[in-house]
Amino acid sequence: MFSFRGDAHKVFLQVKRTAENGQPVRNLRDFEEVESIQKLYQSMDSGTLKLIYYRMVKEKNGSGITPIFVTAVPWLLFLFSKPLVDYLFREGSWLWLIFAIIYFTLLITSVILHFREKAWAAFHMEIIQDILSERKAEGLI
Repeated sequence: MFSFRGDAHKVFLQVKRTAENGQPVRNLRDFEEVESIQKLYQSMDSGTLKLIYYRMVKEKNGSGITPIFVTAVPWLLFLFSKPLVDYLFREGSWLWLIFAIIYFTLLITSVILHFREKAWAAFHMEIIQDILSERKAEGLI
């Protein structure tokens, strides 16, 4: 079922459905993936985890190419607006529609990918922080 509530609600519905069917929630594919990532990070020493964490911070806070693309391309088009308009809107030409479809498809795709990358970085950072916090509480760091 399609919903605008986001991934958190989808996870909730999946957990609810699994629990109602009497199946163990821990065996959901998404949770198995989280567990495998946790196990990998737990097998690493704290120094390596800190290095990975710092790299994830850079990844999460870095602007990357997407914001540049989102802000620079419209300005570039504005600079060439007169020649571009003349070319795209020639008599009977459908080039403007093709151009708009390609541009907006690239724009939307890149923005979605950008925010997914930031979400994955935050996900990994949280796992690493939990592991380092547990080690610190146990006096292992």
